[in-house]
Amino acid sequence: MRRFLIWSALAVVIGLAVAGIGYWAYWNFYARFQPVTITRNQAEIQRLLDEASWLSAGGGGEPLYVIGYRDSASTQRYQREEGDRLRAGGVEMRVVVFARADREGAPLSTPAERSTVAELWLTRDWSLYERWTATPARNWTAAGIPAADGNLARSAVVEASRQFTTRLNDLMRDAGVATGYPLVIWRDREGFLKACACSDSRSWAFVRDDIGAPDTVSPPTPPEPMDTAPVAPLPGQGNTGLPYPDLGPIPPARGSIPPGEAAAPGATTPVSPEGPAATPRTEPSGPTPPRAPPQPSQQDDTTFF
Repeated sequence: MRRFLIWSALAVVIGLAVAGIGYWAYWNFYARFQPVTITRNQAEIQRLLDEASWLSAGGGGEPLYVIGYRDSASTQRYQREEGDRLRAGGVEMRVVVFARADREGAPLSTPAERSTVAELWLTRDWSLYERWTATPARNWTAAGIPAADGNLARSAVVEASRQFTTRLNDLMRDAGVATGYPLVIWRDREGFLKACACSDSRSWAFVRDDIGAPDTVSPPTPPEPMDTAPVAPLPGQGNTGLPYPDLGPIPPARGSIPPGEAAAPGATTPVSPEGPAATPRTEPSGPTPPRAPPQPSQQDDTTFF
């Protein structure tokens, strides 16, 4: 009996250990990457998204919001690798960018970044955002963009982007979504609001599966060349092409001097009998003397030439 109890206790311990390891593996490799369905404060979250100055390349379709900051490598990679796939699934990607607030007195954003964020929130210029993300952060000087520091209106816009992100993260934590960037928010086919802190690329496939986007996007195929039927060569010509047509001798024009005959000095040009009668023109045999220049004449106090 004692041995039975020992083995039973050992089996229970082993079973609990296996169950714990299995649950940890399920959560670590699968569950934590799945999107979270928002069940609280959906109306306020949607209002924040609608009021934010999001950026889009167009395309139409259902909106999918991507919230992040410029120096977030995972945010830039998500937009670069998933943008075409999301658009192929009929989704419009809307980007909301913000400048991080200072932490314990240390700035987490540069003056050029704050100026660009203010400009993007005011103009929603997608081409400017593309140039900004295509340029390394250390090389971006925000040339031609008004500075946000020292400008009360633009500084308020930068602060509004931070307040938007802070409030949205508070609502996401209440719904069970961890803080991470990019923060992706969308509605599924049934209209439920979902979110994903997609800092890990293993969670991206779950977003594609939920909205029906393809895993790969094939590049556009070039148009096929047109088939042209070869022209059969003429008999006896081989591959030299068509022969040049034989036009024969060209007759002289009516009234012209036949080739090989020179016109005598002082001879007149014959006139066709079918045409109207005209006075024959005699070719001059010598050079024409120069004409005298016109003389001025005066009339009514005006001189004319």
